[in-house]
Order: sequence, then structure tokens, then C-alpha cells
Amino acid sequence: MKDYHINIFYSSEDEGYIADVPDLQHCSAFGETPEKALAEILIAKQLWLEAAKDEGKIIPKPKYKPIIYQLTS
Repeated sequence: MKDYHINIFYSSEDEGYIADVPDLQHCSAFGETPEKALAEILIAKQLWLEAAKDEGKIIPKPKYKPIIYQLTS
């Protein structure tokens, strides 16, 4: 099963780690460590998908690929 790609990066402005799911608009989370950011984004992703389903919105299929994978395909 394909799953959504998750980006995790350090934000000096926020002084912590930001995680986001590029295929799910505005789905992001914060954590003091990369592991905490990952745990939070997994919760945010599930809630995003549940809310979209409840509201009858179209749920995009996973398609985002980081540039490094696009170059090797």
C-alpha cells in the first residue's frame, strides 16, 4: 500500500521540527525532536483524512515524490 510522504525539517524560527504531508494541504505538525514531530504528524494526518471524509471532500491519492526519487526513476 502506498502511503503519504512526510517531510521533517528543523525550523530555527520555531526552534523545533516541522513535519508536513505535501499531498494533504495544510497538514503539518510541530515537535521538539524529529521523533516527536513524526508522532504528531501521524496523528494530524489521521485527523485530516477523517475530517475530509466527514465533510465529503476529495481525498488525494499519495503522489508526492521528493526530487531525489524523481531523478532515479
